[in-house]
Amino acid sequence: MPDRHLDKSILREYDIRGIVGQSLHIADAAALGRAFGTMIRRAGGRSCALGRDGRLSSPQLARAFVRGLKATGIDVYRIGVGPTPMLYFAEHHLSADAAAMVTGSHNPADYNGFKLVLQGRTMHGADILELGRIIRDDAYSSGNGRTLRRSVLGAYTMRLLRDAELARPLSVAWDPGNGAACPVIERMVRNLPGRHIVLNGELDGTFPAHHPDPTLPETLDHLRHTVLTRNCDLGIAFDGDGDRLGVIDNRGSILWGDQLMMLWSEDILRRQPGATIIADVKTSQSLFDIVERLGGKPVMWRTGHSLIKAKMRETGAALAGEMSGHIFFADRYFGFDDALYAAIRLLNLVARGNRSLADLHDRLPKSSTTPELRIDCDDTRKFSVVDEVRGRLQAAGADVNDIDGVRVRTSGGWWLLRASNTQNALVARCEASDAAGLERLKASLAEQLLASGLPEQQISALLGNGSDTAERIMASHPSRASAVA
Repeated sequence: MPDRHLDKSILREYDIRGIVGQSLHIADAAALGRAFGTMIRRAGGRSCALGRDGRLSSPQLARAFVRGLKATGIDVYRIGVGPTPMLYFAEHHLSADAAAMVTGSHNPADYNGFKLVLQGRTMHGADILELGRIIRDDAYSSGNGRTLRRSVLGAYTMRLLRDAELARPLSVAWDPGNGAACPVIERMVRNLPGRHIVLNGELDGTFPAHHPDPTLPETLDHLRHTVLTRNCDLGIAFDGDGDRLGVIDNRGSILWGDQLMMLWSEDILRRQPGATIIADVKTSQSLFDIVERLGGKPVMWRTGHSLIKAKMRETGAALAGEMSGHIFFADRYFGFDDALYAAIRLLNLVARGNRSLADLHDRLPKSSTTPELRIDCDDTRKFSVVDEVRGRLQAAGADVNDIDGVRVRTSGGWWLLRASNTQNALVARCEASDAAGLERLKASLAEQLLASGLPEQQISALLGNGSDTAERIMASHPSRASAVA
């Protein structure tokens, strides 16, 4: 196998991801398999569990990755198609030294990539870069590994159901979105009490129903319609590889990741006083305030499933979560992000009392917030934009938390700008006590984006095209018309 130089854009902060045939190639998968096998061997390991999602490119990428692993002397346990959390479960269940998932996660169908675990630790940062160095230097281990078929679908589903404690039957709409969670959902709902309606339950790597990202409100439209017209207690959607969820209450409203975390935090702190609970920088301030008020230890941390899991091990946290819908239960579970397990814990919570999910939703603190905002920005530019904004704010004496991008706190609320580690985009969010305060925060964010030369058209869309705020901000920067992305 010849020496290769990977496209640097695919080596992300906490996984490997690119467009198949453009930035990610089949030969890259084989080289990555050899590099990962080399790292496993260096760590004293000899086995790796491997799963894949339902994307059209996943079988071929998986075969190439397996060839690379075997060439280093690694025995590969192939578990077949399923969600990423099933692969994490397989690592424990099969006592494998490592695990690798072929998946494009929540990205469009032409993307794919790899999520890697070594000795129970999800690889990120320097470990991901080390794979590229091994490939560049042709510094592979050698050996002759085997391929072994190991189905864990039944064992994984049984483990999920083991913690299902529904005090009353519920009516639930499920939308796995034609993604990798489909085979597990099919088995799981047959064994849950109540009425269960499955939408888009057939595995299809083209994602014909909708984009595989439950944080986008439009991807929940079908689920919302079903909940309302079929009189369901709630609806639950999953992303392309089943490690993130989106939730609709019985009145058709979305519960975002931080709102779900508020419900679970209250439940866990009732049983584990003083527990540590982690949330990412995109999370509402209300969650941190609630955890502290209930006697818990709130920790704000960087966005990214690998980074959150590392912080959980460091702090011994019982629960962690991200706005994106990655939820990590170490309370009674393994501590990895598993949207199907989170769904079980949500069903338990809703079924426990007589209040509907909408009633529980109504009890949560009210604030004016934006959803997660994505602003197109090229990979070569997005991090420098954040650096520029940070520099200007710090020079002006602003209250800036720069643990992950810039989170700016003001008397009226906060706003965040960070570079996405999975897409060519900047990610933003604002939260204020009222609508007027939210407009002021959005205007502050927009002024910073304009100062870094982002296109006026994108910033107008962020503010609301035609709004008074947009017109005022644009008028104050008449020369900011050049595009960056």
